[in-house]
Amino acid sequence: MQVPFYDIKAQYTDLASELDAVVHDVISGGNYVLGPHNKAFEEAFAKLHGVKHAIAVHSGTDALRIMMDAAGIGRGDEVITTAFTFVASVETIVQTGATPVFVDIDPATFMLDASKIEAAITSKTKAILPIHLFGQLFDVVRINEIAKKHGLIVLEDAAQAIESTHNGTPAGNFGISAGYSFYVTKNLGAAGDGGMITTNDDETDEKCRSIRVHGMGRERYYYDHLGYTGRLDEIQAAVLTVKMTKLGEWGAKKLVTANRYLSELAGIDGLTLPITSPGNNHTFHQFTVKTSQRDELQAHLRDLGVPSMIYYPVPIHHHTPYASFTPTWSLDVTEEVSKQVLSLPIHPHLTPEQVTHVIESVKSFF
Repeated sequence: MQVPFYDIKAQYTDLASELDAVVHDVISGGNYVLGPHNKAFEEAFAKLHGVKHAIAVHSGTDALRIMMDAAGIGRGDEVITTAFTFVASVETIVQTGATPVFVDIDPATFMLDASKIEAAITSKTKAILPIHLFGQLFDVVRINEIAKKHGLIVLEDAAQAIESTHNGTPAGNFGISAGYSFYVTKNLGAAGDGGMITTNDDETDEKCRSIRVHGMGRERYYYDHLGYTGRLDEIQAAVLTVKMTKLGEWGAKKLVTANRYLSELAGIDGLTLPITSPGNNHTFHQFTVKTSQRDELQAHLRDLGVPSMIYYPVPIHHHTPYASFTPTWSLDVTEEVSKQVLSLPIHPHLTPEQVTHVIESVKSFF
C-alpha cells in the first residue's frame, strides 16, 4: 500500500465546483488586486481568530518581514527566537539588520524554552519571536510575562497555528502581531503562496497595510513607509475563502487520525509521541514523533510505502548564512531533537486503511 504524505488534489476534489466558480469570478471580473475577495477573506480570518485586524499578504515570509518592519525592528536590535524552525523565521530578522539570538527548546514540545529566555536578554533585546510549532501554541503565558517584565515586543510566528488556541484564545492574541502561512501544505493552503498578519493594534494595522503596497498611505502615490510589493493575489484570496469553509471538517478528520496514532502507538519502547501542553488544543499541522533510531525508522517506512518528513534536520545556526549567530551557550536540546524527529502522514484525506498501514508499519519496526 502507498500512503500519500500530502494529498493536495483531494482538497480540490472536495470543493471543485466552488473553487472553479470563484476563480472564474475573479478572472471574468477583472479585479485582480486587493479586490472584494481580499476584503472578505481578511474579515473572515479576523473573525476566526477573534482579532481586530487581518492583513492579507503574499506569503508567510512576507507576513513576518512586514510585522518586523511595522514594529520598528532594525540594525542594532536583538530578537530572541529558536534555531529549530523553518528558515523564514530567522532570515526575516536578519533582513531587517537585527540579530537573531537563539535560545534552546523544550524537549517535549520542541518550542522555545521559556525558562532560558531571560539569560539571553541584553540591553539590545527588542523582541521575542517564538514559534507556534506543528499545530499548537508556545508557552504564551510565561513568555508574555517575561516580555512584559523586560519591556519587550512579542511577535507570534503562527505559520502552523491556524485555529490553534490556549484556554480557548486563538493564536494572534498573544503578541503585537502574528504571521500566518497559507503555503499549499498548511492546514489552510492556497493554490500557491499566501500569508496573513493579524493584530489588535490599530497603528500596527495601518503600518502593515501600507508596507505591503510600497509604503503607500491612504492617498495613492504618497508614501508613508519604506515598503515593497507584499499583497495577496485576488485569486488566492478567493480560493482561501472557499477552503476556509472546510477547515472544521478537515481538522476533525485529522484529529481522528492523530488520536488513532496516539492510542495505537502508545507504549512502544524507544518511540516518543507528541504531547499537547496544558490549556492548548492541537490542530496537528504535523504529527511528529521522536526516536533515536529516526533514520532507520524512516527507511523502514519508505520500504513499506509510508513516506515521512523531517522537520527540521539541521538547526538554523548550522547553515552557512547564519553560522555567525551561533550563541556562546548550549543548544543541546535543539541539536538532539533535530536528529530524532520524524513526521508521519496526517492529512484529512487519509483512509482508515491507510492509517492502519502507517500504524502497523511503525509497530513492525520496533
